[in-house]
Amino acid sequence: MAAPSTIDPAEVARFSDWAADWWDPNGKFAPLHRLNPVRLAFIREQALARFGRDASGRRPFEGLRLVDIGCGGGLLCEPMRRLGFDVTGIDPSEEGVGAARAHAQAMRLAIDYRCGEAQALLAAGERFDVVLNMEVIEHVADPRAYLRSTARLIAPGGLMIFATLNRTWKSLALAKIGAEYVLRWAPVGTHDWRRFITPADVHGFLAGEPYELAGPFGVIFDPIAGLWRRSADADVNYLMTVAAPA
Repeated sequence: MAAPSTIDPAEVARFSDWAADWWDPNGKFAPLHRLNPVRLAFIREQALARFGRDASGRRPFEGLRLVDIGCGGGLLCEPMRRLGFDVTGIDPSEEGVGAARAHAQAMRLAIDYRCGEAQALLAAGERFDVVLNMEVIEHVADPRAYLRSTARLIAPGGLMIFATLNRTWKSLALAKIGAEYVLRWAPVGTHDWRRFITPADVHGFLAGEPYELAGPFGVIFDPIAGLWRRSADADVNYLMTVAAPA
């Protein structure tokens, strides 16, 4: 039986309304464009280590399957495909998936985009060497059920890479009030601070499951350099890994 849906229709509608902006580096998704280099570097680093691939190769991940859950317009799917992964992107927004397909076609990249949610992949028995779960959990209706379902998509010996926003007073000040109301980096209403997820939440959601968790690995914005970078400070943005036993 398929797991119950964890989609929040209001969140899907919001992102569907913004779908035309996915590939505009100065549009509504500008924060993700700025964040992408540090996310991509982390994914590459973790996957190279997990699968023992040659870092000097142009396409080091040939033969491995990757799924990007909540892929939106494909900002992660396209560079992952260029690195050699067999990429599936899934998102409940038809408009977002349409934008992703159109851009991939223009770039001549073969990516399997699907409109739906992760539970459909699980019900179909699909498994992936790498599962990307990036800045999605704070937008779903049932984060515990969502995380447990998506973790079950990891193939034996595979890896989930997880990113979200920490629920701290610092994140309320910076990621919610500062980013949306002061700096206008994101549209007002993009996030609900009460739905941010702490690293302790992640451990609790996966308690009793046979996974090895690592992190949090903090990510901060360096205003002097104007860039995001890795940091020991995980009070606002952070990454974690979830490894499945072989």
